[in-house]
Amino acid sequence: MTATASQRFRAWVRRRRAPLLHIDRDTGGDGPIVVMIHGIASSSVTFQNLVPLLEPDHRCITIDILGFGKSPAPSDWDYTLAEHAAALDATIRSLKLDRPFILIGHSLGSLIATRYAARHPNGIARLVLVSPPLYLPPETIGDRVDRAGMGAYFTLYEFLRGNQDFTVRAAAALARIAPIKNVLDVTAENWVPFTRSLQNAIESQTTIADLAAVDAPVDLVYGTLDPFLAPGGLKIAERLRHVTATRVAGNDHLVRPRLAEAVAEVVRSPVHDSEPG
Repeated sequence: MTATASQRFRAWVRRRRAPLLHIDRDTGGDGPIVVMIHGIASSSVTFQNLVPLLEPDHRCITIDILGFGKSPAPSDWDYTLAEHAAALDATIRSLKLDRPFILIGHSLGSLIATRYAARHPNGIARLVLVSPPLYLPPETIGDRVDRAGMGAYFTLYEFLRGNQDFTVRAAAALARIAPIKNVLDVTAENWVPFTRSLQNAIESQTTIADLAAVDAPVDLVYGTLDPFLAPGGLKIAERLRHVTATRVAGNDHLVRPRLAEAVAEVVRSPVHDSEPG
């Protein structure tokens, strides 16, 4: 075996051994279990407005996704949805949960959560997708306006990936005015996980197909002012028989108090039936 082939083999082995993610919080208790995962360039601080609403009667577990927060950031991973979901799976298995749980994902976390739920149907009692960036290749969108809007996201993300200095500075400026401290973090240290997750998980997602394969009831919760939501993707997702949508007027992409209250209400509501949402 040549050196190059040997190196590739060792890299392949490492990729199969998904690292355990950082469990930021586990409130314990005997109530229904809620697992929460945040989005790109963020951490479990994303849920600081949501956990207090649920913890009185739920066991709340918040997990930092691969490459962000205090979780491992392997430089030889591609940060695809498959790899993110594999790390989440390894971490959830380490918790040895004894019953199906509610899985909440925010932003990129919603894409990871959907992939996980599609692959682990017996473990999920309910899937809640908060501010989900559901994107499709623009050429697959029939509506001209939706197609143009979808293309604009891909153009923007390509620009961000190709201009590190600008992106880091812009993220820092947005972080300074964000209502949740440390909710946005793009730095030289997490640039590889950021750009690879953006390209290989968000831009290259297959979340609509994953969503169709999920057996559990699905709730979409999003703000009407969210700049990262693509109408073309949302329209398709909302037509699926097991999906219910909750729109929060005046909320943007972040889990502000109003959006947190809407998510908590969804979590506590009876599971909806299989009629279109």
